[in-house]
Amino acid sequence: MDPVAFHIGNLPIRWYGILISSAIALGVIVAHRECKRQGINPDHILNLTIIVIPAAIIGARLYFVIFSGNLNYYLSNPGEILATWHGGLAIHGGLIAGVAAGYFYVRKYKLKFWEMADLFAPSIALGQAVGRWGNFFNQEAHGGPVSFDFISRFPEFIQEGMLIKGQYYHPTFLYESVWDFSVFLFLIFLRRKEIIKTGDIFLSYLALYSSGRFLIEGLRTDSLMLGPFRVAQLVSALVIIVSLFLIFKRHQKEGSRS
Repeated sequence: MDPVAFHIGNLPIRWYGILISSAIALGVIVAHRECKRQGINPDHILNLTIIVIPAAIIGARLYFVIFSGNLNYYLSNPGEILATWHGGLAIHGGLIAGVAAGYFYVRKYKLKFWEMADLFAPSIALGQAVGRWGNFFNQEAHGGPVSFDFISRFPEFIQEGMLIKGQYYHPTFLYESVWDFSVFLFLIFLRRKEIIKTGDIFLSYLALYSSGRFLIEGLRTDSLMLGPFRVAQLVSALVIIVSLFLIFKRHQKEGSRS
């Protein structure tokens, strides 16, 4: 499996970069169209993208560095903190930093946070679904060993990609990609329903994505650890609880006014 798609002169263009860029572009297109449908100035989508994406990359890297178990190494070699090309980005860190950056933007321009969060939520899920295929070409973020009988149920190119040093592995990148795309479709369906209120789309995204991530993380071999616990599972469990609590409380509050 060659992680390099092609070269421009001596510069290697990697599949991971192509897929992440494509994921961002698709997410922007979906959010831009929904923005116009709702009568919101679509310029905010481009402005938010310019602010949120760099913040998310920085957050994803710092999250990885902090929970990698090699913090002393990074502190002793600060140049390695910036070396994202050596691997090491964590989606939860990206989400935290991206949402924080977006919050400050919407506050500055007096936009409604929950409205903008709802608008971006399906785009985030779609972007994650596409971006996970970058892990496939890098042969990373996979699960534990599996037999040929198990992997033979998957298309041949998946089998080949999950054959690493003579051993087949769980294609956990595929599990998460399929889950994220299903979440994207559900959110598109959900936002057409009259029963929802502002904020439900984003909170549903958080709860649904985190539910899938919690389960899939248990299969992975590269988890960031906090003692005996997988950090992604701890964060996912917390996000699920908080998201469901907020949905319940906000609907309960609205119901008490009727």
